[in-house]
Amino acid sequence: MHPDLSADLCARLREAFLNAGYTADGVVDALGPQAHAALGRGEPEPARRASRDAGPLGTLIRLFLLGDQEAEQDVRKALDGVDINDAVKNEVLTADRSAGDLKAGLDVRPYEDNWWVIADLDSDLRGGAVPEDHVLGVGHASISLARATKRTPVGTVLDLGTGCGVQALHASTHAERITATDLSERALRLAQGTFRINGLDVETLQGEWFGPVRNRRFDQVVCNPPFVVGPPRVDYVYRDSGLAGDDASALVIRQLPAFLNEGGVGQLLASWVHRKGEDWEERVSGWLPRGGIDAWFVQRDIAEPALYVGTWLKDAGVDARSPEGRQKAAAWLDWFEENDVQGVGFGYVTLRRTDEMHSQVVCEDLRHAYDDPLGPEAARWLDNVAWLRANPDLLGQRFRVADTVLLEEVSEPGDEGWRKVVARLHRTDGPGWQHEVDEATAKLVAGCNGALPLEDLLALLEFAYGEIDAEAALPIVRDLIRHGMLIPA
Repeated sequence: MHPDLSADLCARLREAFLNAGYTADGVVDALGPQAHAALGRGEPEPARRASRDAGPLGTLIRLFLLGDQEAEQDVRKALDGVDINDAVKNEVLTADRSAGDLKAGLDVRPYEDNWWVIADLDSDLRGGAVPEDHVLGVGHASISLARATKRTPVGTVLDLGTGCGVQALHASTHAERITATDLSERALRLAQGTFRINGLDVETLQGEWFGPVRNRRFDQVVCNPPFVVGPPRVDYVYRDSGLAGDDASALVIRQLPAFLNEGGVGQLLASWVHRKGEDWEERVSGWLPRGGIDAWFVQRDIAEPALYVGTWLKDAGVDARSPEGRQKAAAWLDWFEENDVQGVGFGYVTLRRTDEMHSQVVCEDLRHAYDDPLGPEAARWLDNVAWLRANPDLLGQRFRVADTVLLEEVSEPGDEGWRKVVARLHRTDGPGWQHEVDEATAKLVAGCNGALPLEDLLALLEFAYGEIDAEAALPIVRDLIRHGMLIPA
């Protein structure tokens, strides 16, 4: 049996939450910044203390965010207007009638712009490992994908593998129509609750991969797939595809372009294996159909096998020291060894369908820390690639240096004073792109103030400093344009 989060139940929950102030801002205001930050670190006691004098809002905080048992009379007061029996029947609450207490049966929590998300309780609140059909709530991966997604107005969005519905929530800010799919019936039931409690009209379809939307196309596709790399098994449907290795990521990347309208954009999280003697860039590029697709692969992290296995065991609430944990870890690590996997890469993929056969495929490492969301940068990258395609003759173009670009020089002491070791151009906003440059390139970029076309700047440099290789300079200029460091004037 799965919960049936009806429109009436969700509407009553929403009204009760609003009346109590159980919103993202309301929770922060009630707890204060320190207790709220501690709760985010998995330290509940400061939040428990701060919620004592918060009335009905405090009851809801302890009930849903801390997993505490609360007196039934207090819960009824906090959820005034909600049929408690209906809430228990559909897993929102669980009852201990002998003690007269109620607990949360589902994870119902405020999220961002006064939304709420309905998911299953995580392993901490459950007090043990999650079941196979566990529906993950708002996590690091879902937030990362939301921050990496391009947000420009579109007609249609497909949220493939919606889970509890987080990506569809974000899509509601810029899409006219949203379709959400999932293989898991339980996930769709909870996602429907998420949509109803937020007053959203979202088409939901059950089925595997792209099957439910066969022969349809969308302006945008977002996907947080079950991308965990390992043997072909399904321990947990939210993360395991049943496909071996990185085949789940390959499947989505290979098939997604066929479901995009012309100019449509697909964005997803993905993983890929690193094998000895194999270039990860060639591996992921080989998943793409030939021509007609601009693709940007951004690698954010690489995990060695032991760390990777331990992280995902902990994610599911499995004690790595238990017999179950040892058995799972051994089988997983054996698979890595048998398949020569030295590490697992993780990152973001942005795809755009284009009618141009000479499409752009770029793979980049972005493993340094940065705080800005990647979504605006993905949109900028697509715009810059389109501009480069429309303007193949760069020599006749004028450029200016972005205001956030600096030239950094590193020197070391020598016999005759400081000796320059390296010079690099550094964009100080966004992902903080850096490019090492030689002296000629640094001077070329310095001359880009919008006054002269590139060919005239190269001629001046050649006159002043000797021979300049224009053909060698053009690839560097293209990279600087893609990274938003040189801007067409």
